Amino acid sequence: MKTSVAGIAVFDSLVFIARRIDVGQMAGRWEFPGGKVEEGEVPEEALRREFKEEFNTEISVGSQIATGYFVHNDIKVKLIAYEVFFCEEDINWILTEHTEVKWVELDKIPRDNFVDSDLMLYDEIRHYYEGKYEKSKKTE
Repeated sequence: MKTSVAGIAVFDSLVFIARRIDVGQMAGRWEFPGGKVEEGEVPEEALRREFKEEFNTEISVGSQIATGYFVHNDIKVKLIAYEVFFCEEDINWILTEHTEVKWVELDKIPRDNFVDSDLMLYDEIRHYYEGKYEKSKKTE
């Protein structure tokens, strides 16, 4: 089984997503950025590497928030989503695997042309953030 990772960055209740380049099976579709975990890597290292390669930016990796399984080209894949945080405020975006990035409301994600594997994590991710925001409202 292969492992892939997805980074979920949230700022002011908006989620960071990216549109894949127009090549390959998921061409032009939106996704939570991430990628494959390479041999010898732990998932958190893979996320940091992927964000550096795909966006030219550093991230820190927080909690694991969702896990799912799917089959891609007859290979079973474990997909793990982690909360991520951008280390810089002003990012000099260099997009190597995407044509654009944007911040969207979490509940609008199912309406975008989102990749299927990331959509299967959507309910867990939404539940995680709804719980997190509810807790922060109670402590204010």
